[in-house]
Amino acid sequence: MPAITPIKNHATPGKAMLASVTGYAMDGFDLLILGFMLPAISIELGLSSSAAGSLVTWTLIGAVLGGVIFGHLSDRFGRIRVLTITILMFSLFTGLCALAQGYWDLLAYRTLAGIGLGGEFGIGMALIAEAWPAEKRNRASAYVGMGWQLGVLAAAFLTPLLLTHIGWRGMFLVGLLPAMASFLIRRTLGEPEEFVRQQNSSQQLSFTQRVKLLFKDRATSKASIGIFILCSVQNFGYYGLMIWMPTYLAKNFGFSLTKSGLWTAVTVLGMTLGIWLFGVLADRFARWKIFIVYQIGAVVMVVVYAQLSDPMWMLFAGALMGLFVNGMIGGYGALISDTYPVQARATAQNILFNLGRGVGGLGPLVIGALVTQVSFTAAISLLAAIYLLDIYATLFLLPKKQSNGDTLGAIG
Repeated sequence: MPAITPIKNHATPGKAMLASVTGYAMDGFDLLILGFMLPAISIELGLSSSAAGSLVTWTLIGAVLGGVIFGHLSDRFGRIRVLTITILMFSLFTGLCALAQGYWDLLAYRTLAGIGLGGEFGIGMALIAEAWPAEKRNRASAYVGMGWQLGVLAAAFLTPLLLTHIGWRGMFLVGLLPAMASFLIRRTLGEPEEFVRQQNSSQQLSFTQRVKLLFKDRATSKASIGIFILCSVQNFGYYGLMIWMPTYLAKNFGFSLTKSGLWTAVTVLGMTLGIWLFGVLADRFARWKIFIVYQIGAVVMVVVYAQLSDPMWMLFAGALMGLFVNGMIGGYGALISDTYPVQARATAQNILFNLGRGVGGLGPLVIGALVTQVSFTAAISLLAAIYLLDIYATLFLLPKKQSNGDTLGAIG
């Protein structure tokens, strides 16, 4: 394949940020409206709780497949080119969800839409790493993580307003709007200069060769395992809580859809603050130490939250829990970008994060099963244990040095 030459309208920091944030906002919007719509979908299509939860799980499994496929293609053909393809795929199958006639065709559309979503996080984070200065990489990655929360907030406010009027089929069509916006933004972008330089100076690698770079030596292998653990815990806790919490609040406290949306909005605001704060702190102090602080905070707040029964306390405690539980995602993009070279950066981002998201996809199923067997309180309490695994991975597997543009192999 001919070498990629510099593109005049290259991805500047501002343009790259806008493209990455809108893409990840689309991701968050889509998955949260699905959580809000599960009761309505279940009634119309006659789904059990397990079948309804599997719609989320298979969306995330699709994201794993998409992450693996599109991460490699992005490292091979370009960040912007492949991001545009992922948007088109997501848009097509999200639109088809509105036409679903039963469980199996809806499940297929959700899985294929998930494949389209799979490239968003990793490719966007790679794009940011190559367009922003290394000394601001943590906060830049955190801004992308905040994009997800913007999408979630939009879903929390719009779903209660629109769902009763246009139904769940109409909501899937609404979900196409952020995808269209993201597609239009990306049409104005070229590739980041760092990526173009690497393409012009390096021999192209196969998918197998890129994956091998994730395990090229003992230090890198340990880092890859540790990052996978962090991504799995992050997604398991997040989806386990956010998908089932509106249903739990409605059944146990009589929350209307509007009140459940308010709880979600307050919790997401806490998450957003946590992500922003993580990025700021990680650019000033050792990133691994900030991870430890957040992980300990997650253990404490999940245990405390599980014991609450007063709705008002749950509202405020949910915001603080969200700060710690989800705030850690502010560091993942920079951590992965600093650990792997440019020619495998998107591959690493998408494989590690989306494999973790695949494990996280079990969260709604596990929480749903535990709720039917024991109680929601017990199910939430068990989540605290997974953050102890996070602490172990951070202390013993992750690299302790923070790169200013070098990869793990270069810094030892």
